[in-house]
Amino acid sequence: MEARLQTVEDGDVNALMHDMGARAKAAARVLALADPAKKTAALHAAVKAVRADSARILQANAEDVADAKKSGASSAFIDRLKLDEKRVAAMAEGIETVAGVPDPIGQVIAAWGRPNGLRIERVRTPLGVIAVVYESRPNVTADAGALAFKAGNAVILRGGSDSFRSSQAIHAAMVRGIASEGLPADAIQLVPTRDRAVVGLLLSGLNGMVDVVVPRGGKSLVGRVQAEAKVPVFAHLEGVCHVYVNAPADLEMAKKIVLNAKMRRTGVCGAAETLLVDRKLADSHLKPLVEMLIDAGCEVRGDEATRKADSRVVAVREEDWSTEYLDAIISVGVVDGLEAAVDHIDRYGSHHTDSIVTDDREAAEAFLARVDSAIVLHNASTQFADGGEFGFGGEIGIATGRLHARGPVGAEQLTSFKYRIRGSGQTRPG
Repeated sequence: MEARLQTVEDGDVNALMHDMGARAKAAARVLALADPAKKTAALHAAVKAVRADSARILQANAEDVADAKKSGASSAFIDRLKLDEKRVAAMAEGIETVAGVPDPIGQVIAAWGRPNGLRIERVRTPLGVIAVVYESRPNVTADAGALAFKAGNAVILRGGSDSFRSSQAIHAAMVRGIASEGLPADAIQLVPTRDRAVVGLLLSGLNGMVDVVVPRGGKSLVGRVQAEAKVPVFAHLEGVCHVYVNAPADLEMAKKIVLNAKMRRTGVCGAAETLLVDRKLADSHLKPLVEMLIDAGCEVRGDEATRKADSRVVAVREEDWSTEYLDAIISVGVVDGLEAAVDHIDRYGSHHTDSIVTDDREAAEAFLARVDSAIVLHNASTQFADGGEFGFGGEIGIATGRLHARGPVGAEQLTSFKYRIRGSGQTRPG
């Protein structure tokens, strides 16, 4: 079986998408019953194909990056778009890790008996057909494809126009590997057109052929998907992430964590956007932390106490506290202890990822219990907000809602469940 990838610019997009939906539905039925070992073998074959096509993927990506630079894209945007040998290798390793995680389908979540002799099991099942709408990150093509496949789902991928060539090259390698093991290439489909009408058609559910939509991108994309989707949505919202340095705290540890949380990769959703410092540490920690950030090339926007610590600090505005910069910019403020820090995070944060740096274990436990975010950390960088770091192999995104999935969405989170009941002739009394 070969992947059916066509270039469509002026054709009938409506017919194209309904054809893709029908093929995805058919592939989902096959995949739901596929032997776990066969799915694993198919993903390992996809890994080999991605590695073999590394040069082709990098060439396609170089063309995408060149176009983005010509259009005046920001450095943070280019960072999200750009692939290199290390990132392609990491992408392949991510698929390999997904292949190695336990297959969730058929897993018995719970089992119990009833007084009448019925045996009841709650069992994991695939969701069906997942549509993933994402923006500039081409690695999502591999992550989403592998995770959906592992969980027995077919997936229709609609990548960003800026990463169109990169996504095509990654997709071609993956489906070649999957098809080589006898599983349907239509299980992972990539929309072969930049036409924006595609998004609306996916959000409509393609006449019942799409079961779930997952947006992966900025606030405007997620907002549109939530507003227009006629099928369930797994919301992966913006990351207004915080690091709070609470007294007492080791200064060198705080510096290492804050620098990594902000500057390792500024364009990811787990990047810290706000640094809060306990007023008890203002004299000892604030100035070194601010100087470190500025010297690393980060613009600091701070409150009055922060501006006094370093004349290079720009005055923070009210809207800055709730801004996801996705760039080398950070808001810094001094707060009156743990209570004030938690209140600030609750007011301005996005319930994504927040960290406390402190030697006070009691304060740390209070922070972990009281901050209502999908991921909370003690003495660790917010950039660990990643499915790969959780051992999931990859993720479709970080879910910040409270229903179905929360935190990194890996293969297990891309499942539903059903009840299997075994009896011996029981009937219900009238």
